[in-house]
Amino acid sequence: MTTPSRSALRSRGKALDLEERARRLVELARTRKRALVLTHDNPDPDGIASALALAHILEEKAGLESTLAYGGLVGRAENRALMRVLKLPFVRMHRVSLDDHDLVCMVDTQPEARNHSLPDDRFPDVIIDHHPERPASRRAAVAEVGGVYGATATILATYLRVLGVEPTREVATALFYGIKADTRDLGRETMPADVDAYVWLFPYTDKEALARIEHPRLPPEYFRLFHRALERAVVHGNAVWCDLGTIYSPDMVAEVAERHLSLEGIKWSLALATHDGHLFLSLRTHDRRMNAGKLIRDVVAEYGGSAGGHGQMAGARLPVAEMGEEAISRLKRELRDRFLREWGVEDSAPVPMLEYGLESRER
Repeated sequence: MTTPSRSALRSRGKALDLEERARRLVELARTRKRALVLTHDNPDPDGIASALALAHILEEKAGLESTLAYGGLVGRAENRALMRVLKLPFVRMHRVSLDDHDLVCMVDTQPEARNHSLPDDRFPDVIIDHHPERPASRRAAVAEVGGVYGATATILATYLRVLGVEPTREVATALFYGIKADTRDLGRETMPADVDAYVWLFPYTDKEALARIEHPRLPPEYFRLFHRALERAVVHGNAVWCDLGTIYSPDMVAEVAERHLSLEGIKWSLALATHDGHLFLSLRTHDRRMNAGKLIRDVVAEYGGSAGGHGQMAGARLPVAEMGEEAISRLKRELRDRFLREWGVEDSAPVPMLEYGLESRER
C-alpha cells in the first residue's frame, strides 16, 4: 500500500501532523467500548463516505464497533443509491441511545455548524471535517479540521493510508464518490491531497456499483420540482435566484442551485425552499475570489439557524416552524434583497430564467 506524499499531507504549514492525529485517534479508540459516528443532517456523499471510512478504521485498528448515524433524511437520488447499492448500515439519529456509546465522532461537520443532530450536552470526542475550523472544535480530543482538502473523504482516505488500513470495496467506492461529488470531478476547490487520494482509491472501487450510484432512477417528484425551478428562477445581471416553495427533500435545494449555476453568464446562484419547519438555502458561485461560506453566514447571522460552507459552495438552515406564511414570504424577500445587494446586482432588472437571453437571440 502506497503512502501519500509529504506535499499531500501538508496542513497548516506542518508536514505529517495528520499522521500524528491519526495515531492519536487509534490510541483513544482502544480505550473505548463502542463508537457513534455521526455526520450532518440530510447527508451528502462526502459525509456518508467519511463516516463509513472512519468506522472501518476504528474496527480495523482498535477492534471497535460503530453505529453510523445521521439526522434528517437522505433525499437526493444519487445519495439514496449510494446507501442502497453499497448496503450501508446507517440509522437515523433518533433511534440511537447515546448512553450506549462512549466514543462520539463527528464527520463533515462541527458542533457549532448546527447542521447535525447531536444534543448540545454531548460534545464529540473526535471531529474530522474539511470545512473551516470553528473555535469550539479545538476542544475535541482529536480534531482534524480545516486544512488543505476539498473533501472530508480525502482526509479519511489519507488516514487509511498513513495507518496502513486497506479499504474494502464499499469503503473505497464511497470515498471515491465522496471526493468526486464534493469537488465536482476534481474541478472545484481541488487540492493536491484530493487528487492523490482520488488516484489511490480508484483501483479499489467497484466500477459497476459506481455507475449505478451516479446514474440512478429518478422519482417523478424530481422532474416536477425541476419544472417548478425553471418556472420560478429569476436572473438579475450575473446572478440567479429561485424560490422553490415547499419541497419533498432539502437535498434538492443544493441540486437546483448547482444546476442553475451552469447557465451562461451566471456567476452566482441561490436556491431556497421550506421543508419540515425550516428554510433551506444553497449558494453557489464561479467566482474564485469570493467566499460563499462567509457570505451566507454574514447574511443569515441575524436570523439564527445554521450556516456554513467554503469558497464556492455554501448552505444555511433557518427555523421557520413558528412563522406564518406571510412572515416566511417576508423573510424570503429580505434574504433575496440582501443577496442581490451583496452581489452588486440590486439595480439589475429581473428577468425570468425562461426568458433570459431571448431578446439577444431575436435581434
